[in-house]
Amino acid sequence: MAPISTPQTPFGRVLTAMVTPFTADGALDLAGARQLAAHLVDAGNDGLIVNGTTGESPTTSDAEKDQLVRAVLEAVGDRAHVVAGIGTNDTHHSIELARAAERAGAHGLLAVTPYYNKPPQEGLFRHFTAIADATGLPVMLYDIPGRSGVPIDTETIVRLADHPRIVANKDAKGDLGRASWAIARSGLAWYSGDDMLNLPLLSVGACGFVSVVGHVVTPELRALLDAHRGGDVEKATEIHQKLLPVFTGMFRTQGVITTKAALTLQGLPAGPLRLPLVELSPEETAQLKLDLAAGGVQL
Repeated sequence: MAPISTPQTPFGRVLTAMVTPFTADGALDLAGARQLAAHLVDAGNDGLIVNGTTGESPTTSDAEKDQLVRAVLEAVGDRAHVVAGIGTNDTHHSIELARAAERAGAHGLLAVTPYYNKPPQEGLFRHFTAIADATGLPVMLYDIPGRSGVPIDTETIVRLADHPRIVANKDAKGDLGRASWAIARSGLAWYSGDDMLNLPLLSVGACGFVSVVGHVVTPELRALLDAHRGGDVEKATEIHQKLLPVFTGMFRTQGVITTKAALTLQGLPAGPLRLPLVELSPEETAQLKLDLAAGGVQL
């Protein structure tokens, strides 16, 4: 049965930005990707982001991205929203990836702010509009100035919200004031893209999460969301505080690195990383084990 989708929750409520498993020699592990995708949906995810930053999209080829979308769709069918990351700093390339994702059967697109070339707000508006015009798929913006160098200003978000296929925003800006105004003025479905701020963003109008720690604590994230939606803010706060060691531990270094290490500790498909990312040191792995155990994660 397909997860519930409404204008307020176009991609569900709890999504995990999935890592891309590789084999020992660094090749794409499609069998592992199918296994991991099914595991994450079984754990309670409404959706999966494939080919996002956590999926090591900067170091996977266009062909690998296409294969991965198809493999994940094969594994989860209509049990979850499969959202394909298609963002680059080249509008033409992003459009090509968007069209490929649509042909592969993706249910939606994640479009990150163009990075490195630091376009002005008008450039961002035209970039995202061109992507949304290129396919019939719903689009989630991804606002992460810490990586892209440029925020999507509230006025730009409000303008983009007028496009019928721009329906959501993944917020990793870390600014609750700006989020509050943008949610109120744009009407977009708002997803927390910063696990430490999952609960605070719910309090100002977010509908759900696009999570990294969802790889290991999806049931807890679901419980936090359900408690908050049910009016039990005390329970939601209790779960949030219990997860603080996980939120901290999974981001002591780059999140893909720690996520793959955590999955490996749990016996799930992950595999090595592609340079320039590198594996945790033994000392870092020991600290990750302590952090996860403090948050109640079984290894």
